[in-house]
Amino acid sequence: MTENSSQKVSGGGSAYKAMVVDDSAVIRGILTRILESDPLITVAESSNNGLRAISALTRNEDVDVILLDIEMPVMDGLTALPKLLEVRPGIQIIIASTLTRKNADISLRCLQAGAADYLTKPGRGNELSNADAFRRELLAKVKALGAASRRARGRAPVEERLKREKAFPPQQVSSSRPGSLALRKAENDRVASFALRRAYPHSPLAIAIGSSTGGPQALHNLFAALRSVPLAQPIFITQHMPATFTALLAQHIERSSGRTCVEAGDGRQVRDREIYVAPGGYHLTLEGTPAAPVIRLVQTPPENFCRPSVDPMVRSLTAIYGNRLLLVVLTGMGSDGLKGARILVEAGGAVIAQDERTSVVWGMPGAVATAGLCSAVLPLSGIAPYLEKVAMRSAA
Repeated sequence: MTENSSQKVSGGGSAYKAMVVDDSAVIRGILTRILESDPLITVAESSNNGLRAISALTRNEDVDVILLDIEMPVMDGLTALPKLLEVRPGIQIIIASTLTRKNADISLRCLQAGAADYLTKPGRGNELSNADAFRRELLAKVKALGAASRRARGRAPVEERLKREKAFPPQQVSSSRPGSLALRKAENDRVASFALRRAYPHSPLAIAIGSSTGGPQALHNLFAALRSVPLAQPIFITQHMPATFTALLAQHIERSSGRTCVEAGDGRQVRDREIYVAPGGYHLTLEGTPAAPVIRLVQTPPENFCRPSVDPMVRSLTAIYGNRLLLVVLTGMGSDGLKGARILVEAGGAVIAQDERTSVVWGMPGAVATAGLCSAVLPLSGIAPYLEKVAMRSAA
């Protein structure tokens, strides 16, 4: 731990506390240097296996975020994950691993088991310290999830004053999710700053979903809840993930939903009832007509620092379906989807968003909500019933 790291942020509370868990001393050292290069983060604990991480978390009540490797001796990351969550409910865990199909599959299992996000290590130790994109992603995720961890424990996040709350003021708290009395009072005092649009009058011809941080678990829960709902609409998903992950994500969603779900392929004809996941490295777009749409994968520049990105997907789907498109924006960092949502609403389509209380990070859904683009802002558990009601309207 660096000197004076416990109070790096003047006027904003103490720096976010991270724990680094990796069996490589070199990787732990590099990750620690990257994290502590940001004045809002300090590394409070460092462990070389899951068992020691559990012991360290039991002793240290101030840890906000854990960076957890998958492959470790004594106790691996997948085994340690539920035990860490049991020790500290609400702790935010980022899975960090090299990009292999095996590790991607384990990472997705970890995300479904309660990890908040994942990071792909770009290479060996000497490459890691020079990977600017990895550094930016690491710091952004630790700070965003550090804020989420503190909100879960009733502590104000250090960046509210600096960035997040100024950009995306939170909605009024829902009473459906319990919390401490102090936290609920503080959140009730923050009056909603967005208005809802009129109820969506149509039955959509297609459904689009955008998500990022916390998205894999949210998608799993959403599609499990929709499993018995006979939706006829095709569903298009953009989740910020690299290519190896998106193919496996489609398999996981297929198991959760009981419906055909595939990583989208260029030239594939869209069929009713099927689910299409944008592949890593490509934007998912459509061409054709509402009666015969065809998927086109494009490698135009990243938007919102992402490819795939939600915005180009929504623009393309709006051009095909117009006011018969419904967009669902789930938990995620940043504001990807906002520009596309504006175009969709102008065309008469509808947007719904996950609420702040059930989002891991209320960046993407917060952006569309506070812009006044939503017909509904709902807890995750309320999105499936809403989709069933609206999407089945024509059959009623």
